[in-house]
Amino acid sequence: MYAVIRTGGKQYRVAPGESVRVERLPGEVGDPVELPDVLLVAGEGEPRVGTPRVPGAVVHARIAAQGRHRKIVVFKAKRRKNYRRKQGHRQEYTELLIDRIEGV
Repeated sequence: MYAVIRTGGKQYRVAPGESVRVERLPGEVGDPVELPDVLLVAGEGEPRVGTPRVPGAVVHARIAAQGRHRKIVVFKAKRRKNYRRKQGHRQEYTELLIDRIEGV
């Protein structure tokens, strides 16, 4: 069984027992999280596709870690104009451990 959820402006395919890194969510490590924005539930039988959400479907997860991705460097330059800009960025994330999918 699996589901497609939407969080942080992105969509993720999740299944029970998996871990997934999503955009930062508030909470401490070990806190339970409910993700009600379920777009598709599939597994046994015919998949249920929401318009835009599957009614009554919820994904239950626990926060496994809060962290930051590795640094990326954003470098802009215009040739012959003496224009250079260097900037770094580290995106924060929340690692979720999927417990169960309800509303099948």
